[in-house]
Amino acid sequence: MSYLFVALGGAVGATGRYAISLIPFKPDFPALTFLTNLLGALLIGLVAGLAEDRDRLPENAVLFWKTGVCGGFTTFSTFSLESHQLMQENKYLLGTGYMVISVICCLAGVYIGKRIAVIFS
Repeated sequence: MSYLFVALGGAVGATGRYAISLIPFKPDFPALTFLTNLLGALLIGLVAGLAEDRDRLPENAVLFWKTGVCGGFTTFSTFSLESHQLMQENKYLLGTGYMVISVICCLAGVYIGKRIAVIFS
């Protein structure tokens, strides 16, 4: 049953992300992606805060909102939450390392993926 909550939330999140991408506002700065990531981070923070008290937010609701909606909307929200949690646990070196290595490796992954695509095209 938990998979159903994640799947439904994922559909809501992905649809929301697509809807934002349709806003006719295209400056040089990727403002709509930034907005999506910011909204996702705010939402996952709210859900995580509410989930700390199990009586306020049932487990299936957490799966729907945090894993489903936020995961379908943007995985940057999960990255942000995990980074925040590491910092909150005073694991500053680990948290900073996680943030830096995530950005560098993901940018490298995009570059490598595009290079592989060139080979196959």
